[in-house]
Amino acid sequence: MGIDLAGSPKRNTGICVLDGNRILDCQTVFSDREILDFTIKYKPKLIAIDAPLNLPPGRKTIDDRNGEHFRPCDRELLARGIRFFPITLGPMRALTARGISLKKKLARRRMKVIEMYPGAAQDVWKIARKQDGLGKLRKGLEKLGLKGLGKNMNGDELDAVTGALVGKLFLKGQAEILGNFRQGAIIIPKLLGKSKKR
Repeated sequence: MGIDLAGSPKRNTGICVLDGNRILDCQTVFSDREILDFTIKYKPKLIAIDAPLNLPPGRKTIDDRNGEHFRPCDRELLARGIRFFPITLGPMRALTARGISLKKKLARRRMKVIEMYPGAAQDVWKIARKQDGLGKLRKGLEKLGLKGLGKNMNGDELDAVTGALVGKLFLKGQAEILGNFRQGAIIIPKLLGKSKKR
């Protein structure tokens, strides 16, 4: 399952569940309750969330001004030239707080959760990000073998599809872990051609 989480329940959150390469369900939701109901309905093996799930080292809360702006996984994105918003700035603060809270709620239900970043995955796959056009992103996902992509899917839903695919690759051992799970890990796909490793 992939979740493209919004920082506020008033804004769109895309959510998608895959069965193999086929989209079983993909929709836009808003509240944490809707997200939890969706996960309870499908009981996914893994949930990949587009939201920071850890604070940078040395910070006690998202409002704490001390410590780092970046986690080790964020620094790895920087080193690879992948664009992203620092998690301690602007609207990312609300998203980080909501992501950490949602992770705790899902963990209480014994759900396995990882952090993904759709833009990084799309860059690795060399397909369009949603800012480049939803039609281009949809075509890029279709080329990766995904079935059931609707022409009316919004950008949040397409990013949730991206996350679900990253989660599937992680389960198959075809993904890379940037950072570490203690201080924050972002899962990205292995480069095409390197993903055949078993």
